[in-house]
Amino acid sequence: MQTVYDLGNGLRLVDLSKLVDPATETRRCKLDRFNTGGLIPDFHTNFDIMSHLGTHAECPYHHDDNWPDVTEVPLSTFLGRGVYVDFKDSIAPNGHITAADLDRCAGKVREGDIVIIDSSYKLNPFTKDTNTEIDKRLFVNAETAEWFRAKKVKAVGFGDGVSIENCNEDVKPFHDILLAENIIFIEVLKNLEALQKDVFFISFAGLPIKGLDSSPVHAYAIEGLAEFS
Repeated sequence: MQTVYDLGNGLRLVDLSKLVDPATETRRCKLDRFNTGGLIPDFHTNFDIMSHLGTHAECPYHHDDNWPDVTEVPLSTFLGRGVYVDFKDSIAPNGHITAADLDRCAGKVREGDIVIIDSSYKLNPFTKDTNTEIDKRLFVNAETAEWFRAKKVKAVGFGDGVSIENCNEDVKPFHDILLAENIIFIEVLKNLEALQKDVFFISFAGLPIKGLDSSPVHAYAIEGLAEFS
């Protein structure tokens, strides 16, 4: 599967999505392909998946029955100016991302941005290696969330260098503080190392299905658009 495309005129497309293979996927993902056309092939596929499959957008309904589901979040929330913040190894392994850490990138972050945070401590999320001795990813908590809330971003994304599954004491307030403000999440982003810019256009729209708390998305970045640089 190709991940980088040269669009010409200085534009570059980078696929930021996890490739989901039903044969190896550990989360719910089953496909049933069948021919409805008899002698004339007309293949359809029934798919049985969970809402948090692969690269996915988490919406406020994920944490509260009274908060917006995927269809109630404005479509404009799922696209816009993306900012990639890679802490590399500037924070100790398993360190929390503090307001002071985020202040170092404050000059790049604007109101309404979609901010992706990452580090060099990469590990595939939601696997058997999560929260083991080999998991050195950075952590988020209430302080991290309060910084993003104060900046009035509209979404926060995560590379494989940031953990959002380390403990309830960190993860729950991080979710609750931001989702209460309709600031959504993009989880399991891939190919971030292919980015050549740290500011770009990003899009990751979910499926318009009423009642979804989250939706698989096909996230991508376009580098080189003057309005998003």
